Amino acid sequence: MIIIDNTLISDDILNKKFKCNTYVCKGVCCVKGEEGAPLEKNEEAVLKKNFKKLKKYISKEGFEIISNQGVSTTDNEGILHTPLINKRECAYVNIDEKGIVKCGIENAYNDKVVDFQKPISCHLYPVRISELKNYIALNFHNWEVCESACSEGDKNNIHLIDFLKDAFIRKFGKKWFGELLKNKK
Repeated sequence: MIIIDNTLISDDILNKKFKCNTYVCKGVCCVKGEEGAPLEKNEEAVLKKNFKKLKKYISKEGFEIISNQGVSTTDNEGILHTPLINKRECAYVNIDEKGIVKCGIENAYNDKVVDFQKPISCHLYPVRISELKNYIALNFHNWEVCESACSEGDKNNIHLIDFLKDAFIRKFGKKWFGELLKNKK
């Protein structure tokens, strides 16, 4: 483990190779799980501001869920999450003609309809953030749905850190990322 500023970074993040392969996994990380993606407080406000612009990018059912429940839900610990459709997929997704689950927020961002790419927890995935008393802990979420991404990273020699470069810079800044790169194994 290393420490950069107030961030504890697990060895897995430094060692793992990773490259999403949605043709294999079909984007199932946006479907499986007990709750939606964690949201930061400022992200809830951004989603409220942009919700109507997302209508054509998310499923009809997702749009209805969000219209009725709101842009976020809160768990027992007070953590904000994206809402789910029938306790399964994130309400912000759509499914393309190949059966691949895609983030409607990111699709709207790519089309320059909104200036918010997607929740940072999604952008950083498979890295998970945990808030501790004096630190932020970053850990690799070792989940069987990402086995193909780990294999793809190994095959193409793509380090997790490099794969998530933009997300790390978005969350922690260029200086922080430069320090992280110095520790890559």
